[in-house]
Amino acid sequence: MVKVELSKNEKITIPACVSLENKRHLTQAEISILKTNQNTMENDAWENFYVSNKDGEFDPSLIQFSFFSGFVVLGRLVNATLNYNDLHLKCGISNSKINDLVAGDDFVINNVAYLDNYVIGDRVILFNVTEICCTKHSKFGNGILKQGEPEENRIWIGVANENDGRRVLPFESMIPADAYIWSHYRDDPALLDRFQELTEVGNTGLLDTIGFIDDDVVIKNTNIVKDTKVGKAAYIKGALKLKNITILSSEEEVTQIGEGVEMVNGILGYGCRVFYQAIAVRFVIGRNCQIKYGARLLNSVLGDNSTISCCEVLNNLIYPFHEQHHNSSFLIATTVMGQSNIASGATIGSNHNSRSPDGEIFAKRGFWPGLCSDFKHNSRFASFVLVSKGSYQHELDIPYPFALVSPGEKTDEAITIIPAFWFMYDMFAITRNKNKFAKRDKRKVKVQNIEFDPLAPDTMQEVMEALNRIIGLTAEYLKEPKNLQGAKDYLHQNPDAQFSLMDMTCQKKYGAIIAKPVKAYKMYRKIVKYFACFTLIDYCKTQGKKKLTLEDIAEIRKLSLFTEWENVGGQIIPSAKIQKLFSLIKGRSINNWEEVHQYYNQCQADYSLWKVRYALYLLEQLYSRPIEEFNSLVYQDVIDDVKVVAQDIYNDSVSSREKDYTDYYRNMTYRNQKEMEAVIGSLGDNSFLIQLKKDTAEFIEDLEVIFKGLAK
Repeated sequence: MVKVELSKNEKITIPACVSLENKRHLTQAEISILKTNQNTMENDAWENFYVSNKDGEFDPSLIQFSFFSGFVVLGRLVNATLNYNDLHLKCGISNSKINDLVAGDDFVINNVAYLDNYVIGDRVILFNVTEICCTKHSKFGNGILKQGEPEENRIWIGVANENDGRRVLPFESMIPADAYIWSHYRDDPALLDRFQELTEVGNTGLLDTIGFIDDDVVIKNTNIVKDTKVGKAAYIKGALKLKNITILSSEEEVTQIGEGVEMVNGILGYGCRVFYQAIAVRFVIGRNCQIKYGARLLNSVLGDNSTISCCEVLNNLIYPFHEQHHNSSFLIATTVMGQSNIASGATIGSNHNSRSPDGEIFAKRGFWPGLCSDFKHNSRFASFVLVSKGSYQHELDIPYPFALVSPGEKTDEAITIIPAFWFMYDMFAITRNKNKFAKRDKRKVKVQNIEFDPLAPDTMQEVMEALNRIIGLTAEYLKEPKNLQGAKDYLHQNPDAQFSLMDMTCQKKYGAIIAKPVKAYKMYRKIVKYFACFTLIDYCKTQGKKKLTLEDIAEIRKLSLFTEWENVGGQIIPSAKIQKLFSLIKGRSINNWEEVHQYYNQCQADYSLWKVRYALYLLEQLYSRPIEEFNSLVYQDVIDDVKVVAQDIYNDSVSSREKDYTDYYRNMTYRNQKEMEAVIGSLGDNSFLIQLKKDTAEFIEDLEVIFKGLAK
């Protein structure tokens, strides 16, 4: 609808989207009361003012000292009080200037200096707000265009790369999986065009947008709310500027925005908390996230259950469960695949080491850089890599999952990598992750599928690649570069051998020392066996069986085998299935993002069976033969290794926790044991350890019989 200057008494046309059902014009008596209460209307006859036609549902005395123009359509307005925490306000309109308003039942509009072109729901409180307005061409943070708008008006988010080479369009239902497939498959122009088409689905382009504030919303002591859609039960207090955004909120997942916050051009997810001078510009923020204490989030997509605090985050694609809490942390031009923790002082930022700021860092899940670490773009990290404190002056490519990376004493020296470090020295941390992330997942609606377990097909694929890499480097060390089998035999037959390997691709110019390669090789193999057995035992339980038979193996072989996997927003999906998705999108069998999400969900439904087939494949790869050819010695070797891992997981977990009670330096701050237990709890009451002990015993019991139907 085109806005027109009206003469003082002209009756305007109500937009088609505004219903006048059960509404009526004012009576002369009501108009008289309104005027007596110092209210004025641009149309002297008050012809554009509509109220509820039900008896007793409109009390004109509740409207005072306000100016109205355009159209005004009000729901029930009676003598009642709305309460929110310590805020108690009488329903009605006072001290406000209003143009083009549709209001629900039982609302408060108090001291709103300018309210223009909005629909508000039931029980809404608007109190002490400078400006709430919506333009006819508003997009509420979505990357669409209205009629007549030039392409340069479109809002893009430049994720993962500083010069927009991986940019994506925000949309209300976007999840990290969508941002990943859009930003990381840039070599297919037809696919990129289709992604943009999917985003435009449902956009009429008409210049008829009206702002929307849903039921039970409270907005108080706030400066500017412009072109903003606010979801149900949201709470906004003291915000400075909210412009061109969608605030998703529900009664089950309430979103809150607090003091000093500025948010422009983006989508804020359900159940989020944004407080204390935080700034977000060009963003999509997932469910149950926190942005606070002066954090700056720009040109980024942030996954569910993440916290950004005190720091700066620019041009990033970040998966769920990302933690970045500290003042000096800096993150730019990265893809970080979740379950990550950026320590204080860490600088994962472009230092412009080329002619343009085009460097990137790609870190798979579990990335954990140490205090005050800094890196040079481009760099790449495998899953669950722990990087020791240091200044890494050269590009890194770390292909060893669950590794510890340490700098050399000088910047022109090799770095040191201990593959499988977590399994050798901190099994408790890896074990705890699965339960920790599941416990922290506060989402009521889980659109983005997330793999919590560190031991999953994506990490097992990396482990298998690392095993082959260690074998290849060992062959070079033994000066038998063509005899990989000989290198493999050497690693098996010399478990106590002490030597290091050199991997030149892990750091530009100076390479990396691979420490403890024999131990890493053995531990990687044990972990693969553990994953395979755990998966096969789970499969048997779903089938109501205790052990596998040859018939079961035949059935498992009928399942689709995928050996290449990708972490798609937190969900592990076979690479072949991603390519199938692209074919369906380009072939127009999938025509909107909701259908893309349905495809993800179907992949998730099949995931457990795909894992079973992959688990069988991994065992056969480790022993270089079909499982039908395994003999009792092979099965016993599998069982023995897996029992060691399972028992080590429990023992290391207990030992790690015991240190809090027995180590002198851990307990020297307590006056006595009673005080210590009051602060950190009793070791015997630790629910995680109690459950882990039970689960470990049950797993070992199942392990003893799982292969008895196959052993020869």
